[in-house]
Amino acid sequence: MIIKRPSLWSFFRGERKLIYFDNSATTAVYPAALETYDKVTKDIWGNPSSLHKMGDRSHQLLEASRKQIANLLNVKPYEIFFTSSGSESDNWAIKGTALAKKEFGNHIITSSVEHAAVSNSVRALENLGFRVTVLPVDKNGQVNPEDLKEALDKETILVSIMGVNNEIGTIQPIKAISKVLENYPNVTFHVDNVQALGKDVWDEVFTDRVDLMSLSAHKFHAPRGVGILYKKEGKMIKPLIDGGGQEKALRSSTENLPAIAATAKAMRLYLADEKKNAEQELAVKNKIVSYLNGKPGIHIFSPINDNFVPSILCFSLEGIRGETLVHTLESENIYVSTTSACSSRSGVESGTLNSMKVDDDLATGAIRLSFDPSNTIEEAEQFISVFDKIYKHFAEINHLK
Repeated sequence: MIIKRPSLWSFFRGERKLIYFDNSATTAVYPAALETYDKVTKDIWGNPSSLHKMGDRSHQLLEASRKQIANLLNVKPYEIFFTSSGSESDNWAIKGTALAKKEFGNHIITSSVEHAAVSNSVRALENLGFRVTVLPVDKNGQVNPEDLKEALDKETILVSIMGVNNEIGTIQPIKAISKVLENYPNVTFHVDNVQALGKDVWDEVFTDRVDLMSLSAHKFHAPRGVGILYKKEGKMIKPLIDGGGQEKALRSSTENLPAIAATAKAMRLYLADEKKNAEQELAVKNKIVSYLNGKPGIHIFSPINDNFVPSILCFSLEGIRGETLVHTLESENIYVSTTSACSSRSGVESGTLNSMKVDDDLATGAIRLSFDPSNTIEEAEQFISVFDKIYKHFAEINHLK
């Protein structure tokens, strides 16, 4: 497909250093993780299920990787299951739980701001006869635990609420939700924490009441092709993939050992200086927000407060579509996305902003900047310099005062 470049592209000249502000979409693989991937691919390439020495060596590395990840997450090794992606982990958590517990009830509760992997999984189950309640959100994109309390009934088998929103960075009140669910021990609680790891908010989004939890390796500088599902000991779930019985016969398929070993390495590196890393992300976000604040026509959906992670900044500029902003910034070697990168090519407005009752024109004009500890204040200043030209251009055209 040929993308027609906006005429505004001619507004700028010259090449600049690449600035990558799209880390919620994917991250660059750590060199050390890539080295691990390469070494395992070359030296430990036996099938972990094989009975011979090569298979045994691969199996030992698989279980060592599982143990390291479990230790980093403070859970038991046998509660960690490897999948192909965060999306698969979400699908398995939701559909697998529904299939396992359908004799006990058919009611599922989720929110209106979930990732498509969750919302579409729930919709698929609704088409199969399950009853679904979708909780609304407030102006910050947060659910109200009282709404959950009212929605729960004797048929409820599953609640799925994300820890951190992927579009605007809202931190959901998982602690308060966990408190509500303490009175409903038979209801499975799933949390999509793909955007939460390493953001210094883990205690807020992963409680003892969480039964299932999803992660995605490529969000923390590991290779693509690995997802993680935490399943609390004793919780019911049906497999979605049948085959050779890998992952305790719950997720068949030969394990992607090089990528799994690299994932364990990347997670250890990613979490080594979590608080310091979050402070760096916040400094970059604060620099850009300070510039944007108070400018006519700018609408910030990810303010700096305790309800939002430091790594995500979503805002819109009146009178310009988000995709135009993305490509204009790209012409200056600055890479951002239109809210969720997973659905940005569809050209529809942000589902999260729509749920927050943001006007359609502003929702379709939103862009998302997502930061990593490697991003610098100098990059923030460069972004401001480039964006200021864009802003002044459109402020004049649209009479923003």
